[in-house]
Amino acid sequence: MRARFDPLTAALWTAAAAVFCFIYAPLAVVVLYSVHDAAIIAWPLRLGTLRWYGVLAHDRAMIDAAVASLKLAVLAVVIALGVGVPGAFVLDRFDFPGKAAFRRLVLLPLILPGIITGVSLLSFFSFVGLSLSSGFPLIPGWPVVLGHGAALTSVVVTQVFARLQRFDRALEEASADLYANEWRTFWRVTLPGIRPAVLGAALLVFTLSLDEIAVTFFLIGRQNTLPLQIWGLLRRGITPEVNAVATVIFALSLLTIVLWSRMMRDEI
Repeated sequence: MRARFDPLTAALWTAAAAVFCFIYAPLAVVVLYSVHDAAIIAWPLRLGTLRWYGVLAHDRAMIDAAVASLKLAVLAVVIALGVGVPGAFVLDRFDFPGKAAFRRLVLLPLILPGIITGVSLLSFFSFVGLSLSSGFPLIPGWPVVLGHGAALTSVVVTQVFARLQRFDRALEEASADLYANEWRTFWRVTLPGIRPAVLGAALLVFTLSLDEIAVTFFLIGRQNTLPLQIWGLLRRGITPEVNAVATVIFALSLLTIVLWSRMMRDEI
């Protein structure tokens, strides 16, 4: 028996295909041009070369910017987790005046445009006298590190708080009945229960910090990060090297998103 043609179903499939093309076609173009065997971005495509990845591997400025971005992302994760996880516990376990307002205000860094956050942090650090280049030699300046941590702490608070809301407190009560103290209960019962949310939030903060440009632009000192380095190259025009580094970032981001999705699935 032949399937009956349904115009509504066909229209929905067409709309879905159009949406996917709109979202992913630019990414496909970037990947294709990264293996395009020509120094200019033009048709027809001559695919099959990896020489732009070789050029990228020997670009000292790009490598230094990538290393700086990785260090910045790792430090942002440490700060966001160090502040966000206790903040989520405070929201979940304690009642205090203004708690409802605090729950909404904690989302403010995610809602505000990055340029507003960057200008605000720059004004604050100037007020307290913290130089943009202050910090240890092997890490970016402290202002940009603290700025990324402050801007992304909301991600950790919201993710961990949502998990704590679904956590079975009876497990902690059972641990206390077995004479475990509060720290032992936290390490053996509570933390394993919220670990997927903590790791997922850490991966999300890492990804967001890696490609953050608005806050970084206002707070970075002498060291460029990878997004700012790419932006500087784009001022001279799009080159295959830019497409190569964009493809690498896309691959790393995709891997991070896949890991985050698996962690969130395991949590559920």
